[in-house]
Amino acid sequence: MKNKLLFTLLIAGFMALVATGAFAQAPVKFPVKPVRILVPYAPGGATDLVARPLATKLNEEWGQPVVVENKPGASGNIALEAAAKASPDGYTLLVGNVSTNAINETTFAKTLHIKPSRDLTGVTNLIQLPHLFVVNPTLPVSSLKQLVEQARKTRLNYASAGVGSYPHLDMVVFLKRAGIDMTHVPYKGGAGQMIPAIMGNEVQCMEINVASALSNIRAGRIKAIATTWTSRLPELPDVPTVAEEGFPGLGTNAWNGLFAPANVPKPVLARIHASVVKVMERPDMKEILAKQFMSVVVNKSPAEFDQFVHNEVKKWGKIVIDNQITVE
Repeated sequence: MKNKLLFTLLIAGFMALVATGAFAQAPVKFPVKPVRILVPYAPGGATDLVARPLATKLNEEWGQPVVVENKPGASGNIALEAAAKASPDGYTLLVGNVSTNAINETTFAKTLHIKPSRDLTGVTNLIQLPHLFVVNPTLPVSSLKQLVEQARKTRLNYASAGVGSYPHLDMVVFLKRAGIDMTHVPYKGGAGQMIPAIMGNEVQCMEINVASALSNIRAGRIKAIATTWTSRLPELPDVPTVAEEGFPGLGTNAWNGLFAPANVPKPVLARIHASVVKVMERPDMKEILAKQFMSVVVNKSPAEFDQFVHNEVKKWGKIVIDNQITVE
C-alpha cells in the first residue's frame, strides 16, 4: 500500500513538472488588444517618421491595432514619463532617441520625475541617422580644419536644437578639441529654425541630420564640410568624414530605439523584440526608411540594447557634467 501511494505521488509530481514545462514553453499570447506607441515629438520629425511605418508593419504582424500617439513637450520628457508610468504589460511602448533616453537623464535630473535608464527597458535599436557639419556658403571654408582656422580669425556663431541637445553638446566637444570658441545660438524649433538661420547667416555653422539638410546643400544654400558617418555618403561623395578631417569620433549618428516600461514580463518583451526585429528587417521597411536617409540597426536581444543605452547615458552625462551644461 505504501509503495502504491509513493508511486502515485511520484507520478503526480512528474506530471506536474511536465505540465509546468509545457506551459513555460507555450508561446505568449500577445497582443490581444490595441498597442500604443508614444512619440515624444510632434508629427513629421525623424522619430515620428520611424514610429509610423513601424506601427503599420506591427499591425500587419500582430493582427491588432498599433496606434502612434504623439506627446510632444518638455524636450520629450512628457512622453518619457507617460511611458515609464504606464502599466508594464507591453501595451504601451515608446520610440525614444539619443536625446530623450540618453542625454535627458543628466540634463533634466532635477526636474524629471523618473530615471529613464531605470524606469524603462530597451526593446531594440531601430535606426541610425547620419549627420553633417555644415556652414553658410559665404564662409570661406571647405573643411573642418579650415573652419578651425577661420574661427581663430573671426568670431563665429553656431546653431543647435537647444541647450543640452546633442548638436549643442557635439559642438562643445568639437570646440574643446580644436581649442577654439564660438557663440552658441540655440533654436528650440530645431531644424525648422536652424536651416533659415544658417542660410540667412545668423549663424555660420552647425551639425544637422542629412535628411533635413540635403536639399539645401544641393541647391547651394548650405555647404557640407564633413559627415559623422563612418564612410562617405553616396549622396555626398565629395564630403569627407570627420575622421578624414582629423577628428575621429566627433559628432553623432542619431539613433531611435523602442522602449517599454520596466518590469514588462520577459516572455512579452521577447515577443515584442522578435516581432519588431522581423518587421524592421523587411526589405520594404528598409526601403521606406532609406528614403529618409535612415539605416536600420537592430539588436540581437533587449539586453544588448539596454547595455548600449546605459553606455550612452554615461557618455553624455560625462560631457554634460564636465562642461557644466545646465538646462533651465
